[in-house]
Amino acid sequence: MAEKPMIQIRSLSKTFQTKNAEVHALRNIDLQIEKGDIFGIIGMSGAGKSTLVRCMNMLEKPTEGSVLLDGLDLAKLSDAQLRQARHSIGMIFQQFNLLMQRTAEGNIRFPLEISGVDKDTAKKRAKELLDLVGLTDKADAYPSQLSGGQKQRIAIARALATNPKVLLCDEATSALDPNTTSSILALLKDINRRLGITIVIITHEMSVIEEICNRVAIISDSRIAESGSVAEIFSHPKTEAAQRLVFPEGKHTTEHFTGRRSVRIVFDGTSSFEPVIANMVLAFQSPVNIMFADTKNIEGKAFGQMVLQLPENQMLADKMMSYLDSRGLTVEEVSGNVG
Repeated sequence: MAEKPMIQIRSLSKTFQTKNAEVHALRNIDLQIEKGDIFGIIGMSGAGKSTLVRCMNMLEKPTEGSVLLDGLDLAKLSDAQLRQARHSIGMIFQQFNLLMQRTAEGNIRFPLEISGVDKDTAKKRAKELLDLVGLTDKADAYPSQLSGGQKQRIAIARALATNPKVLLCDEATSALDPNTTSSILALLKDINRRLGITIVIITHEMSVIEEICNRVAIISDSRIAESGSVAEIFSHPKTEAAQRLVFPEGKHTTEHFTGRRSVRIVFDGTSSFEPVIANMVLAFQSPVNIMFADTKNIEGKAFGQMVLQLPENQMLADKMMSYLDSRGLTVEEVSGNVG
């Protein structure tokens, strides 16, 4: 018998009623997140991703559809049952949401105290979690005495206090500098590996997805545009929403090269070390314009991409496409805006 997904979202929609109109924040969302995944949900501001994560723990009640947590339909639970089920869902936020009048240890103990855990057990659990997040020496510090990264580590420890099955992270690194972001993502990856907790990352930054996630869903205009493994989405973005995130940023576009063909090549770490582009130029005695190139580390594997402007001659451009394809590379023609 197949193992149940950790989170299964079925035909979920969320509509908000404003004074003058209905706002459709989510439309017919279907998602499956497996146990042990680090699953990214990415989209631009206003796409609906934060509403979606709040529906996962029923802080927002869906207008339609269901959310199953380890097979349990959260929408069918009583208030008391839902409160109990939420012990299995930890959540961290962009602005940390720590209690300023409590110490680091006091913040971590807080959800345990609400759950009725005795003081000695709560203190022991808080000490274990302070050690896990690398802040054993900050037990008696107040939030005002901590850096942004330290605050987020305490928030992570607090979210883990009740031994959740799932950790929801809503833009958890957006308020942090790049170095601190990397350290927090490394901590989350370590927690996933050591504790087996399923992690859901909500973000608008593709770099966060690439650094930590194994699977991703792209949300656009309140719908899931595309989902799959991070490597798959990077290599073969099918929708415009995915291409906007994966392709070069806005300043790199093909709109200035009207009437000309461009091709995107992906090197996935298994490609030959042959200097493919140089050899192609020599073989066809025709230059190409390199519009963009970069490399990324996805799931511990080196990926590179390059966008080339092909020659005007259609027959020559076709031959170059065939040449690149014959070298075992991922090759796709791109048109319009690649940013």
